[in-house]
Amino acid sequence: MIDITAKLVRGPAYFSGELIECCITFGNPTNPNHQISQSHSDVFESLAWASAQVHCQCSTNGKAVLSERLNSIQSAAINADTTFAPWQQDNGHVVLNTKPKILFCDLRLSPGESETYVYRERIPSDAPPSYRGQAVKYSYKITIGTQRVNSAIKLLRVPFRVLSLSELPDIAPCNDSVDLSPNNPFMETRQRDTPLDVAMQTLQNITARRSPNFYNVTNSRGRVVRFCLFKNSYKLGEDIVGTFDFSRATVSCAQVSVALQSEEHVAEGYRRARTSPALVSYNKHHEVCLGLKYSQLVLPIPLHVTPDFTTDLVTLKWRLHFEFVTTAMPVDMPNEKANDWRGPSSLDIETMIWDLPLRLHPTTTPPNAVQQTKYHIVI
Repeated sequence: MIDITAKLVRGPAYFSGELIECCITFGNPTNPNHQISQSHSDVFESLAWASAQVHCQCSTNGKAVLSERLNSIQSAAINADTTFAPWQQDNGHVVLNTKPKILFCDLRLSPGESETYVYRERIPSDAPPSYRGQAVKYSYKITIGTQRVNSAIKLLRVPFRVLSLSELPDIAPCNDSVDLSPNNPFMETRQRDTPLDVAMQTLQNITARRSPNFYNVTNSRGRVVRFCLFKNSYKLGEDIVGTFDFSRATVSCAQVSVALQSEEHVAEGYRRARTSPALVSYNKHHEVCLGLKYSQLVLPIPLHVTPDFTTDLVTLKWRLHFEFVTTAMPVDMPNEKANDWRGPSSLDIETMIWDLPLRLHPTTTPPNAVQQTKYHIVI
């Protein structure tokens, strides 16, 4: 038997446009109960060939998406130059696949011997991100295929995550500046920034820029609160920080709830009739604010969610969903000298809803685990 093990070199998360590397080891383990045969063919284990490729599989919910219209997306991504098509065994349709790369032909391993190959592939810069939604799912895998002579093809799949940078604005680096540093013929020439380096710098500039925005939240009775959000673009893993100012409110607010929500919009050409955008709430902030003049909001952004993106099939957006519970009844609050105070036993309340759009971007450092997973099969 032959043991095949695969391991990603730099963890399970990558940016679009980045080079992914996978170490693949083929080994013939020693069998202590094996008796030495006179024939070398009984000792050696052989494989006819092995190849690897990256593909992105898209699966959809038939209740929300017209699956019969997805053939045009799949036909554009199919590679017709080879009969090796491992994605055909997965659910859904393929939206991206790279050309298979041959690792070897006619490999022979003696007992205890192993061979390691490094598969390298650059993820396309326009690749969709990994995403698990209510109506659409994008998943990435490196598929390693191998075959013995006169045997069926065996597959080993290595899943990984892609964070898309295609939603970043196109900010070209300025090349008009003159380099005034002294020329030293003995120093190495400085390498130019790669497109990935430029994208990382753009991402850092967008999410680091603070521009406080103030919002006066009102209803039919008057002002409820003045809300301040320090910026509108965030990276995964950051905290959304804001402040509430009730000091000039003309309407009493009893409590406020804020939730981070994603909006999944299926494109009109693929959406079934009467299908509303799918909403999913994540971290939530809840506070009783009756009598408060000031308060603050700190809402962490999970690392596992998918930032904003748009494809031909689906669009994902993010927002802050506010729920304000207000009352028109005047509430007498205690002064500084009061030793005892009882709140009202009942209030006539109204609930007001407000949605504030946000922009979520990938983190500048992919969230890779320290302990990397190994994937293996025995054939």
